[in-house]
Amino acid sequence: MGAVVVVGAQWGDEGKGKIVDIYAHYADQVVRYGGGANAGHTLVVDGQQQIFHLMPSGALHSDKDCVLGQGTVIDPAVLLNEIEVLRSKGLFDPARFMVSERAFLVLPHHPRIDALRDARAGSLGTTKRGIGPAYEDKVARRGLRMGDLRTPERFAMKLRANLEAWVPVIEALEGQPFDLEAEHAATCARYRELGQALGSMVGDAGARVRDALGEGKRVLMEGAQGALLDIDGGTYPFVTSSSTVAGGACVGSGIGPTAISAVVGISKAYATRVGNGPFPTELEDATGDELRKAGAEFGATTGRPRRCGWLDLPALRLAAQLNGFSGLALTKIDVLTGMGELKLCTHYELDGERLSLPPYDRLDEVKPIYASYPGWDEAITECRSLEQLPSNARRYIEAIETAIGCPLWLLSVGPDREQTITVRDPFDA
Repeated sequence: MGAVVVVGAQWGDEGKGKIVDIYAHYADQVVRYGGGANAGHTLVVDGQQQIFHLMPSGALHSDKDCVLGQGTVIDPAVLLNEIEVLRSKGLFDPARFMVSERAFLVLPHHPRIDALRDARAGSLGTTKRGIGPAYEDKVARRGLRMGDLRTPERFAMKLRANLEAWVPVIEALEGQPFDLEAEHAATCARYRELGQALGSMVGDAGARVRDALGEGKRVLMEGAQGALLDIDGGTYPFVTSSSTVAGGACVGSGIGPTAISAVVGISKAYATRVGNGPFPTELEDATGDELRKAGAEFGATTGRPRRCGWLDLPALRLAAQLNGFSGLALTKIDVLTGMGELKLCTHYELDGERLSLPPYDRLDEVKPIYASYPGWDEAITECRSLEQLPSNARRYIEAIETAIGCPLWLLSVGPDREQTITVRDPFDA
């Protein structure tokens, strides 16, 4: 049966939370394989909104096994807060949850470093949650992992070495001496409490996922951010610090690539981006403002207004190729209702050449080439089949399918769980 990977096909914020929540109906286990609390997945169930930053989006299903894989970076305080919210709703069973002992910790000085760097000219525009510095520690082989919380003595020793490496950076950014001893003592005390609170929920998550697959269970893999923010394939340097593509699901969850049976790419019916970086189809006019207002395009983690624009098909083609999409989930098409003429960027022009994929490092110089499509005025939030959609909406969707060579598997026609047209069960692909 294999694992199904759900991955963002743009610059994040595509609606992965809702789609994972929908697909969790078919799954036995839901695994978050990358990223940290910089991701905000918004779910709307029966009109009630719930935002998760770390917990897999399947957590609103009380009968699903939920796992945070080894590719994530964990702020244990954020995680425990989300666990308490779920407990208050009667939705949390510690026997059905595990966070990988191999996942790296976000430490208190990481957000501090993030914020200090972000305040400087030419910053990337991060969420200031400490994700980048945590992944820096991982790659520099000085990071602390969730399993270290079980041994306070080891944690204290590794934390001291970690802080000593960061002292020159923090002092240079703050312009004043850093009190290493006070920081060390406070962090040791705080993380000892957090480790005790998590207790047996920290373990060998990779084995848990592999066991589920070996038993023939349906495993749903959930990424964070989007393919165009991937550290290797994205719009570098305006990217996140982890692997956001489907291949990252293997490394981040501890499984082999042959275990993956399908990849579902999620894209909005238009495009958005948060933070700095090239965005060829950005609309810095009244139409962009209309999209932002109609789509409630404000970050779930930071509240920042998102940059909005027409759907970028060259970028979507690249995402499809990087991930090997089996099917496409299209979200927020209801936002386009009543907007009149719609546009799709089909290609770019650069130095007189027509491009079907983003260039290596000159995305900020390309000129988008658009095709126009008639819009629709009929409300679509009550549609429960593709046949019920206005003909112009179907024509718009078909143009996207044709352009990227990928069939539609799911269409979201509103924010609520029920406002969804499921074309295909991804586990039966």
